[in-house]
Amino acid sequence: NLPKTKASGSAVGAYSTGDMEVAYLYTKVRTEFGKHCNFKDVPCEILKEEPVDDESFNDMYVQRNPCTFTVDTCPHMSEHSANTERLVVQNTSMLHREGGWPKDVDPTEPADTNRFRKKAEKDEDYKSAVKALGPVISRCMKQNNTIDIYEEYFEGDQSDHSGEPPTAKGLAVFRDPNHVKRTATSINWHPEGPAKIAVSYSILSFQDPRAANAHMPKKSYIWDILNPNTPEQELLPQSPLCCLRFNPKSTETLVGGSYNGLVTFYDLRRQQSTPFDSSLIEKSHHDPVYDVFWISSKTGNHCASVSTDGQMLWWDIRKLSQPTDQLLLNTDSKGGGMVLGGSSMTYNTEAGPTKYLIGTEQGIVLGVNLKSKKQNNGITVYDSGPGKHHGPIYAIERNPTHNKFFMTVGDWTARIWFEDTKTPIMTTKYHSAYLTSGCWSPTRAGVFFVTRMDGVVDIWDYFYRQNEVAYSHKVGDQELSCIAVSNQAGRLVSVGDVKGTVSLLEVCESLAAPQANEKTAISNMFDRETKQEKNLEVRERDLKRAKAAEAEARNRESADKKDGKDEKMEELLRKVDADFLAMIKEAEDDESKQSEGAGLEAEEK
Repeated sequence: NLPKTKASGSAVGAYSTGDMEVAYLYTKVRTEFGKHCNFKDVPCEILKEEPVDDESFNDMYVQRNPCTFTVDTCPHMSEHSANTERLVVQNTSMLHREGGWPKDVDPTEPADTNRFRKKAEKDEDYKSAVKALGPVISRCMKQNNTIDIYEEYFEGDQSDHSGEPPTAKGLAVFRDPNHVKRTATSINWHPEGPAKIAVSYSILSFQDPRAANAHMPKKSYIWDILNPNTPEQELLPQSPLCCLRFNPKSTETLVGGSYNGLVTFYDLRRQQSTPFDSSLIEKSHHDPVYDVFWISSKTGNHCASVSTDGQMLWWDIRKLSQPTDQLLLNTDSKGGGMVLGGSSMTYNTEAGPTKYLIGTEQGIVLGVNLKSKKQNNGITVYDSGPGKHHGPIYAIERNPTHNKFFMTVGDWTARIWFEDTKTPIMTTKYHSAYLTSGCWSPTRAGVFFVTRMDGVVDIWDYFYRQNEVAYSHKVGDQELSCIAVSNQAGRLVSVGDVKGTVSLLEVCESLAAPQANEKTAISNMFDRETKQEKNLEVRERDLKRAKAAEAEARNRESADKKDGKDEKMEELLRKVDADFLAMIKEAEDDESKQSEGAGLEAEEK
């Protein structure tokens, strides 16, 4: 038997008095040390009773009235939060080289490799290995020929999505990683596929206190749409970028326009964030560069920029020390015209390699054709009266299917123009919020997108209806600033806001897939509206001519009346002169007769 060992005793008295203490001594066998306590539900037991009739005992207590007890059966809980570490995913590449050769064989020398092959083919083990692999390869080839896993079961069938209701869903969100949130001023998709987007960030608000901060970030980013957590590459210009655009001929190069008027050139192959070259401040724009485009050239190194300083400059990125050409955006080159500030620009080689369209901050559209520089420096001024916008034109873009028609976005409307007429042929209804940007769908001729200040993207489908928005999507509570659509499928739409957040949306198939006879229907609609506008212009011209002829007739009649009054006055004056002369002649005749009569009387006497 193991000896019993007393555990540490403790007093378990229900109460105590001055002369007595209730206690109980626990004992435990050593073999039971370390075991868990086994509690049992036993009835209560009175260990000792103590009468409380003593008056001295009652003096120690005071009766409490009323006596309130609160019992809460809800368990007390505490809330804790834990955040796991973010998993940083990075894409890496692996280069496979030809290997497995002995050390004395150089794989880059064909003679050495052929010599080794001939030697290996003569080996008996090689022959047996090839014979053993022959049935295995034959069986695999037969399996591949049995079933074509790449067979298209419904090849040639086209699904009709025209009856599908328009929808859109969010795929990803790209946030400005800097602590000072800036406006996403422009978005440009990679020309070779919907894999990357170039986003420029800047603060365009006038006298914004954030712009005066010496630590204001200047970086813009290249994002991979599959990795929205971190940007793929950073661009660090001297001044924040207002616009950024990929080179369609050399997709690893970009050109950007800065807030201080500089034009910067970037080469992503250098793996450096600083610009490869930049223009000189004294030879650049004096205001922010609001838009820049790569233009058609043999080398693919030329671009054009526009700014609110009223200048349009052409550049060669191989020599950015000074522009190759410049043009003042004046409504009348002969003098007396108004210099307009460019706020947006579009260029399309299919419409003409020398044609440009410029939207100004005065709401007037300018067309530039370098082939007709003799006439007002090639500048065509569109409607500056009722047809112009009531504010700056934030976006201007040609229709990708019908290049002679283009769209402008400004104030509360989007307007469609024909380049040969001076007035808009179609205008959307006035939206409830101010419009900030817009663009055409690259796959559907009658669909275009506009962004609003209340965080909503409106999608118009002119093939469906022209008087109402086809679909409205609420992106967020912040003001939207820019929008761009992927050129490949037309389903991916990127939208930026004033806080630097770029939202990636995917529209439904009905808003991206071309509909049957859509191009013809949209072309006929545009032609019909153009003819109507031309007829209205002819009617207005005829009315002006009629009014001018009527005014000229009234002037001639009033002149004739004035001439008639003068003739009457002259006749009256002639009559008065004749009467006066006749009176003088009669008086002279009377005097001569009197003198002759007096002479005769004197002779008779």
